[in-house]
Amino acid sequence: MDAETTGPADILSLSREVGELLRRKGLTLGVAESCTGGAIGDAITDIPGSSDYFLGGIVAYANTIKERLLGVPHETLEEHGAVSPEVAVAMAEGARRALGADVALSATGIAGPGGATTKPVGLVYLGLATPKGTRWQKTMGGGERLANKRTAVRAALQLLYAYLVGDER
Repeated sequence: MDAETTGPADILSLSREVGELLRRKGLTLGVAESCTGGAIGDAITDIPGSSDYFLGGIVAYANTIKERLLGVPHETLEEHGAVSPEVAVAMAEGARRALGADVALSATGIAGPGGATTKPVGLVYLGLATPKGTRWQKTMGGGERLANKRTAVRAALQLLYAYLVGDER
């Protein structure tokens, strides 16, 4: 993706652009967050008038909440683990359904400081559920917890921005 499909580099400008696109298209947004702990919703609501398009979010840090509130199948969590593309997609689908949103974003990953060889610190899977279907994206942070969360928020907003401007890659 290039600058035309990822939007502005800073989170506030990106949130503003995403909000304007959602408003212009008459779409509503919901979020489901694990490792970002509500930071995506926070970035969205930093924009005045975000209540026009942002319905809400579910912070599902524990797997039981992913199952109970978002409908993530227990088998998916068992087979793939919470930090996986499959769970990211299921979380986004669950948020879209639970919140009645047109589109929904999700984030699940390892903010740090602890990680593993196969799932290192900074690994985040993002999900996007839309009327056209679902997709996921992997992003990697650098190692420091707060920086990893910011990286995930920026990447999630860029994923949504790309969808909204019609980049179907």
